[in-house]
Amino acid sequence: METFKNFHPVLQALIAGLFTWSLTALGAAAVFATKKVSRKVLDFMLGFAGGVMIAASFWSLLAPAIEMSEGKDLPAWFPAVTGFLMGGIFLRGIDKILPHLHLGFPMEESEGIKTSWQRSTLLVLAITLHNIPEGLAVGVAFGAVAAGLPSATMASAIALAIGIGIQNFPEGFAVSVPLKREGMSSIKSFWYGQLSAIVEPIASVIGASIVLIAQPILPYALSFAAGAMIFVVVEEVIPEAERGGNTDLATTGAMLGFAIMMVLDVAFG
Repeated sequence: METFKNFHPVLQALIAGLFTWSLTALGAAAVFATKKVSRKVLDFMLGFAGGVMIAASFWSLLAPAIEMSEGKDLPAWFPAVTGFLMGGIFLRGIDKILPHLHLGFPMEESEGIKTSWQRSTLLVLAITLHNIPEGLAVGVAFGAVAAGLPSATMASAIALAIGIGIQNFPEGFAVSVPLKREGMSSIKSFWYGQLSAIVEPIASVIGASIVLIAQPILPYALSFAAGAMIFVVVEEVIPEAERGGNTDLATTGAMLGFAIMMVLDVAFG
């Protein structure tokens, strides 16, 4: 732990991003044990992931952004609101451009620019879209620690990385198993499952670097990551989790995910 604290913030963010990616890979490795997953289990996992992302958006990102904005020239809520909305607008733009297909949806409901890409590629791109704000959130959190702000601690940044990693495990599982069910080999299904999260360490490094270069934008960066994650949850994760009709299970998963992330952040942050 002490050795980790001595690393450069960008290296810390990279390590944290690689950790969250590794748990996605671990979840994707479940494809070697099974090629089927019940819709109920999948919906619970998606709900859980959504709950973790909602909790992380407030406890790890928005609350610190508001706290560090107090006593400044602008109202304390302004950077948080501005960054939050910009994050949503940014993800909306990517959502409109990047070709992708959500789990369980037919090909005719694919989104983004129309292409002739295979269904498997579109499925992986949909999960990759989820992972961009998660990686940014982790990177910005470690950048905030380097800025020396009281509301940003190493423990809270690590807790955020752990929370994102926990929800990445079922996410990797939820990608690789459907790919195998559609006829892919176990190795290919695993490869594409873990590949969907490789953007996380990249986004983590970008997030930390931006904060270090321009520390005054930190509240905006934190809330930007929160807005991007909330957009993903409301626009994609929740609809996917409830599409199979298992709304109670999905809701239970979301409540559990939120509670676990809240405990991680409050207890260790």
